[in-house]
Amino acid sequence: GGARMWMEERIGKRINVERVDEALGTAPTKIATGCPFCRVMLSDGVTARQSEGVASPSLEVVDVSQLLLTAVKRGQPSQPVDVVNT
Repeated sequence: GGARMWMEERIGKRINVERVDEALGTAPTKIATGCPFCRVMLSDGVTARQSEGVASPSLEVVDVSQLLLTAVKRGQPSQPVDVVNT
């Protein structure tokens, strides 16, 4: 969880890399989280894996609210619509 943000692992694999490796097993184009601390942690892990050539350069970490916003905008009409309250 997010509390591990301030901890340094002394043995084994770093938690951010572990979580990213788990996600990479599903061949994602995006990794989404609802936790701001996890977003930072996952972004660091993705950056590490991208620098090693393990993760795609286009892979990004986003907040679930960004996914929702994209989906809502996709459903909007291209022209503005006047709303009339009756």
